[in-house]
Amino acid sequence: MKKLLLVLSLIAFPARAISPLEVSHAARDYRSRHEREIVAELMELLAIPNLASDATNIEKNANAIVAMLARRGADARLLRLEGAPPLVYATMPARGAKTTIAFYAHYDGQPVDPSQWTTPPWQPVLRNPAGNAIEPASHIDPESRIYARSASDDKAPIIAMLAALDALKSARALPSVNLKFVFEGEEEAGSPHLAAYFDRYATELTTDAWMLCDGPVHQSRHMQLYFGARGITDLEVTVYGPLRPLHSGHYGNWAPNPIVTLTHLIDSMRDAEGKILISGFYDDVTPLTDVEREALAAIPNIDDSLKRELALGRTEGGGKSLNELILMPALNLRGISGGHVGEQATNTINTEARASIDFRLVPAQTPEKAHERVERHILAQNFFIVHETPDNATRMAHPNVVKLVWGAGGYPPARTSMDLPVSHRVANVITAAQGVAPYLLPSLGGSVPMYLFQRGNTPVVGLPIVNHDNNQHAANENLRVQNLWDGIEIFAALFTNLR
Repeated sequence: MKKLLLVLSLIAFPARAISPLEVSHAARDYRSRHEREIVAELMELLAIPNLASDATNIEKNANAIVAMLARRGADARLLRLEGAPPLVYATMPARGAKTTIAFYAHYDGQPVDPSQWTTPPWQPVLRNPAGNAIEPASHIDPESRIYARSASDDKAPIIAMLAALDALKSARALPSVNLKFVFEGEEEAGSPHLAAYFDRYATELTTDAWMLCDGPVHQSRHMQLYFGARGITDLEVTVYGPLRPLHSGHYGNWAPNPIVTLTHLIDSMRDAEGKILISGFYDDVTPLTDVEREALAAIPNIDDSLKRELALGRTEGGGKSLNELILMPALNLRGISGGHVGEQATNTINTEARASIDFRLVPAQTPEKAHERVERHILAQNFFIVHETPDNATRMAHPNVVKLVWGAGGYPPARTSMDLPVSHRVANVITAAQGVAPYLLPSLGGSVPMYLFQRGNTPVVGLPIVNHDNNQHAANENLRVQNLWDGIEIFAALFTNLR
């Protein structure tokens, strides 16, 4: 009866102000009547392959999203740069509004190894809690999950925004701010053209605040907001052994083994607790403010339950919590390659060994400073650094030769103050809509190019909606359906109450 009275009141007063709680309930009511259509639209979008390097399918994704936005009454188009995936751009002005809020997400996804997936990555499958494949129905168990590349990272927020607009139209509620939607097509490739987009389309990309809709909710399933993101830079390392593979019996203990050389080099850069051993690496780290420390202290420590979930016998960090550690710089060994193991192993001293490393950076570190300190450290370990594959003369002239290739897509960290009016407003709207305050995280553990959005000191708030256990960037990526439902309600509340 309460829901019926709410809907009737919205019909009678189509443009009236609507509270976060009211619009959240209205969005829930709309969603409950359109679950099949909402999930089907997401699965249709997920069926389009979305690697940033796949220009044909990236174009299909972008055009599909433009069409979806246009169906909701948005003025949608593609912004273009030569050689770059298009940026989906749309506006929805609000009558009398003096504030503009831009909502960002990305429609590209991480590379895939189909052999690791239970079902093909671009053939979305809806599975019930028992793991059985089902078809979208008029009512879907909220604990069901959709499996596909980008199911959570990051197409789910796009569909949640679109469904929120549908819910507002159904409830005859109007946005309280001018809305902009900006969806990128190469975030997972490091956003190499995003800065150029901001330069060329400065007018289109000007806003009073940004909402970055990427990343997962808290591991407890509790809603969280983040006000910063770590920066990132990556490095490919190659060290060299003999010019051709050698029999380990004939040449062992004489010819240097590149795998041993590489592992010792890595060991000099990072200890077993995650501490970076490179001299000066922490010198530029900006301490947390009192407000940030208070917000961090208010987030419950769930490390013990996470350890059980992940079957971890220990954690790194010297006893610090996960929430503390993701606010620190990190050196992650993404992969290591040299020789073979198992049935393919041979008694061989191999010709080279390679490692792939990513560095997560925090305010006020920069990729450039990180590069400088890493290379200084490697030189101090008695290595000769090259940036191209060395010739034989170079290899013979130095005891240890290492090739370093820095990635082109790195960027610095960023952070927005939690004390700004818009920071409080976003948190207050979500609190009113959900009846419980979100956790406030000074920085997301992951990396997004937030620093670009902060041009002109524009505030940036991160708004994730997807589940933490989504296999993000891995095989069998998934989205818990309830997270999609929650996102629809949250976006509806923000669209109508961010003034």
